[in-house]
Amino acid sequence: MPVPGPDELARLRALAVEVATAAGELISVGRPDRVEVAATKSSPTDVVTAMDTASEQLLRQRLRAARPQDGFLGEEGGHEPGTSGLTWVVDPIDGTVNYLYGLRSYAVSVAVVGSQGPPDPATWTVLAGAVVDPSAGETWSAVLGGGATLADAHGTRTLTAGPGPELGQVLLATGFGYDAARRAEQAAVVARLLPRVRDLRRVGTASLDLCAVAAGRVDAYYELGLNPWDFAAGWLVAREAGAVVTDFAGGPAGPHGLVAAGAGLHPVLLEALDLG
Repeated sequence: MPVPGPDELARLRALAVEVATAAGELISVGRPDRVEVAATKSSPTDVVTAMDTASEQLLRQRLRAARPQDGFLGEEGGHEPGTSGLTWVVDPIDGTVNYLYGLRSYAVSVAVVGSQGPPDPATWTVLAGAVVDPSAGETWSAVLGGGATLADAHGTRTLTAGPGPELGQVLLATGFGYDAARRAEQAAVVARLLPRVRDLRRVGTASLDLCAVAAGRVDAYYELGLNPWDFAAGWLVAREAGAVVTDFAGGPAGPHGLVAAGAGLHPVLLEALDLG
C-alpha cells in the first residue's frame, strides 16, 4: 500500500503517543501493591494480569474511536481486521513479569503498520510508533522517514545510534523465552557469546531494549521468539535512530529472530551469533 504523506504520518505518531501515554498512566497509577496472575499464555511461566487486559481495552477503545476503519492486533485480544490497510499493533504491558514483581522495567508499545492482508512482520511497513515507560517518565517515538526521539522531564531529543564498538567492548542486551527447551538453547548461545563481549544485560522488556539501542544505552540487542507486538514500535525507534535491525540471517526481523545494532557492529554480531 502507498505510504501516507508527512502530515498523516505525523498524526499517526501523535495518536500512538497519546494512547500509549494514557495506557501507561493506567497501568502505573492503577498498579496494586500485589499483582495477581489472571491467566497464563504460552506456558505456566508466561503470565497475564488483569491490568494487561484493562490496558489493551483502553488502547482498543481509543484507537477505534479515533480511527474506526483501522485494524487492531493486540497481545491479549488478537487480530481485528480493518478496511483502511492500516493496523495498530499493541502490547498493553511489555514486561508483564517485571510488572508482576514490582520491577520498574515495563512499557506500553503502540505501532501502526501498513500491510496487504493480515499484518506480518516479514511484509508490513511500520509507519509510526511509541513506547512509553511510565516508571522512568520516558516516551520514545518514531515515524517512518522522520527520525526517532526521546521525550522526558528534560525535554525532547533526537536519537542517533552510533556504528558500535568492537565486539569485545559490546554491552549486549538479550531476552529469554518462556518455553523450557527454548531457554536451554538460548542459554547455550549466551555461554558461547559472553566471553567475547564486555557484558550482557537482560531487562525483560523487548521494546525498551530496542529503544536502548537507539539511545546508545546498550550497544546491541538480540532475541529469538518475539511476537509482533513485542517489537513493532521499538523496531521503528531503533531503525529511525540509524540502527540496523534484521533477523539472524540478515532478513526481516520476526519471531524467528531479531538483532539490532549499529551499522558497523551489526554484521560482526551476526557472525558471532551464527544462528542464521
